[in-house]
Amino acid sequence: MKKSYLATVACGLVFLIFCAACRNTPAGGKQRLSVVASLFPVYDFARQIARDRADVTLLLPPGTEPHSFDPRPADIITLTHADLFFYTNIYMEPWVQKILAGITSARLLAVDTSTGIRLMEAGGQDPEDEDPGHGHDHGGKDPHIWLDPLNAIRMVENIRDGLIRKDPSNREFYTRNAEEYVHQLQGLDSRFTAGLADCRKKVFVSGGHFTFGYLARRYGLTYVSAYGISPNSEPTPGSLASISRTLKDQGLRYIFYEELLSPRTAETIAKETDAKLLKLNGAHNITKEDFEKGTTFLSLMERNLANLRTGLECR
Repeated sequence: MKKSYLATVACGLVFLIFCAACRNTPAGGKQRLSVVASLFPVYDFARQIARDRADVTLLLPPGTEPHSFDPRPADIITLTHADLFFYTNIYMEPWVQKILAGITSARLLAVDTSTGIRLMEAGGQDPEDEDPGHGHDHGGKDPHIWLDPLNAIRMVENIRDGLIRKDPSNREFYTRNAEEYVHQLQGLDSRFTAGLADCRKKVFVSGGHFTFGYLARRYGLTYVSAYGISPNSEPTPGSLASISRTLKDQGLRYIFYEELLSPRTAETIAKETDAKLLKLNGAHNITKEDFEKGTTFLSLMERNLANLRTGLECR
């Protein structure tokens, strides 16, 4: 009886160990890749492509405003033990080059997901436009590339390629998942194009920093923000007056504010102009509540489309 009991316990322990191993091992039997992503869009894209072949970690804590983020010592240790690090671009994460220079791990593959994307100048100027100096008051390039779904597709392709480089045996798996997600991004782009095609207004105003330039360019909109690329800057009295004039001259009834940033500036302008507030999510990061609910990049963008349609008085 005693031997039978011990055998049962032993079998149970073996089963638990086996289950624990299964949680860390994909269907093919190989250990999952350790993947670190800098911002939420990169994190969500990597999850959609890697699925059960990788453990994907978001370096930026949910609820944290990303522009002032600096990696902690614990984050550097996480990167040291990772297989892959996906980041947006050196303009969005200026700390990347310094951090990577100090990491000697031969296993870590760092991937700039903006590779192949032409970045606009800060302030919305395309680098091929006639006046190359426009927009430099905002300092360098506009890093918010993911808000144009076509750029997001290129980012997905770069993530796919990084996963394949690190794990070539699962090439078909990553390729198939990337194709499926690209199809979803193409659908998102089509919904934005159709949803914003028949609007009474073609101008939208934000009381935040210059985030939505790529989105505006993609869908033929004019975008005005209270201040430049850095959310830590303060709008001048002149810029506030200019924003108020734009709202009145264009007959705009709504002003947008950003997630994870104080809506104080937008509220001030709204009081001056009798405008109503609407939220636009730059999708740099999400709240802790949204993160725990499994909110995705696509769902954030659908919220944006709904609010843009309201603010632009679309039919």
